Amino acid sequence: MSTPHASPGPAPTGPDELGLDIESLRARYRAERDRRIRPDGGSQYQRLDGEFGYYADDPYAEAESSREPLTDRVEVAVIGGGFGGLLAGARLRQAGVTSIRVIEKGGDFGGTWYWNRYPGIHCDIESYIYMPLLEEVGYVPQWKYAPGEEIRRHAQAIGRTFDLYRDACFQTQVTELRFDEAESEWIVTTDRGDRMRARFVVTASGTLSEPKLPGIPGITDFKGHTFHTSRWDYAYTGGDADGGLHRLADERVGVIGTGATAIQCVPHLGADAQQLYVFQRTPSSVDVRGNRPTDSDWAQSLTPGWQRRRMENFLTLVTGGPADEDLVDDGWTRTARLHQKLIPSESHRRQLPPEERERAYEAADFQKMNDIRARVDAVVEDADTAELLKPWYRYMCKRPTFSDSYLETFNRPNVTLVDTADSHGVERITEGGVVVAGREYAVDCIVFATGFEVGMSGVVTGRLPVHGRGGITLTEAWRQGPKTLHGFYSHGFPNLFQLGPLQNASAVNFVHVLDEQAAHVAAVVAAARDRRARRVEPSAEAEDAWVATIRQKAADLYRFQAECTPGYYNNEGRPRQRSESYGDGPVAFHDLLEKWRTEGGLDEVLVQGDGGTA
Repeated sequence: MSTPHASPGPAPTGPDELGLDIESLRARYRAERDRRIRPDGGSQYQRLDGEFGYYADDPYAEAESSREPLTDRVEVAVIGGGFGGLLAGARLRQAGVTSIRVIEKGGDFGGTWYWNRYPGIHCDIESYIYMPLLEEVGYVPQWKYAPGEEIRRHAQAIGRTFDLYRDACFQTQVTELRFDEAESEWIVTTDRGDRMRARFVVTASGTLSEPKLPGIPGITDFKGHTFHTSRWDYAYTGGDADGGLHRLADERVGVIGTGATAIQCVPHLGADAQQLYVFQRTPSSVDVRGNRPTDSDWAQSLTPGWQRRRMENFLTLVTGGPADEDLVDDGWTRTARLHQKLIPSESHRRQLPPEERERAYEAADFQKMNDIRARVDAVVEDADTAELLKPWYRYMCKRPTFSDSYLETFNRPNVTLVDTADSHGVERITEGGVVVAGREYAVDCIVFATGFEVGMSGVVTGRLPVHGRGGITLTEAWRQGPKTLHGFYSHGFPNLFQLGPLQNASAVNFVHVLDEQAAHVAAVVAAARDRRARRVEPSAEAEDAWVATIRQKAADLYRFQAECTPGYYNNEGRPRQRSESYGDGPVAFHDLLEKWRTEGGLDEVLVQGDGGTA
């Protein structure tokens, strides 16, 4: 299950030495980018509200259970029941907190794995490091890359193991947070009429929690059936997450979107629909998946601490650090040198001088993408279709995908790829079909595989109003940009913790990052309880110093992202001028947090009474 592995540093050779026509490749990448850039950027999408609100309905929950509005008190209210909220609840429980309420708009725990149950759904990170708290729950996943149903059931198992169902509020959405200065606690208002109180609030509403639809003209004119992949309609398609969509046997289906979701559901639609049209603006890079069942002998050989060791090994490798072996050994660790274009790290920067490092990265990138394009030629039988499926951009311009059945689907006679790049996407939707470049494709059903608003929690956008001391809102306090200490808490908003990548750290295995965040929050809350601190709140000076650190260490990725094809990584072709992530990467950031906790940092945020620190 492991292979010897040296530090995944950049290749020492440059593109010229490898015989690559670098200028031609760069020119092709720019030309393909320009075909897809739209003047409306991210506004080409629309939220699932207003006239589109029905797309967001919960198809999985039973009828909403009636209950009286809650006006009680809890010590910690956790907003969000995905892995972030579950980890926060679990780590707080381990820290001795007994009064915890998780508030979740879905009908159960699971977050994105509650909502997304489309056919073929699997995690694209190895399950042994992605599914958290495996040892605590006493479970080893059945597959190297677990199916969604296994992950969802594991989320429920975490809820049971840590007694988080006891006070949970499901089918409940928080509508406002307001700090009561006299009581030093938060008033939590919900759409169920609740007006509960909590000493601490942890927001963990996730980075993939708000589905989006394309703003295509005529989208409401279509007379057939439509749904978003995050609300898959099995009553219409038949089957389940393993496929068998038998009710589509006489249906013409169109899929709009070819990102990570489509890579997994398209093979099942292609197998069962009478006719499938895949409407593609930008092809994904599709590498070998190689999923396999868990080896029982390996599972029985695991020793205590195995998951933590494996998670840390993966994080070290994909951020450019050295390791004696590669425990995960998959498509992520084998392309580790390329990840710094998305998640920079101190380890990568140390390896070579900047100019030489960039040449090495570009060479490795061209090699990898050439391999990806060669795989398309090897798998897809029709030469014209194969050409359309080739990704012409740098490896980390879009999230890499992995599949052993997606490309093969286009060899089916009932599957047609429709390229929309030159028309900048689907032109319009009519009563009976989808129009691209003036041609109408008649369909009975449209599946929107158009993804989510990434990183845009309600707290950050203001859709969930947060009123701190003096009634000031968080959005008002952040008019000049986000201001936090370590990404967790802000001056003027006591006892409020935020989980997420903002002014924190990120990684391809974001659940690992969430676990580190949850452990940190639990440690701070435990210290506040032990020292009888009235509030947890950074000073304005500490906040300013951390913002300055973020600015100082921020990697300049603007030029790279501006050259990328449009997607959510580069804000649909409009890259942000600066990063809000810790520039030395997640390994260094986690070390920084541990050092801060053990060397007096807690004294900076624990406030006793109305005066100084505890």
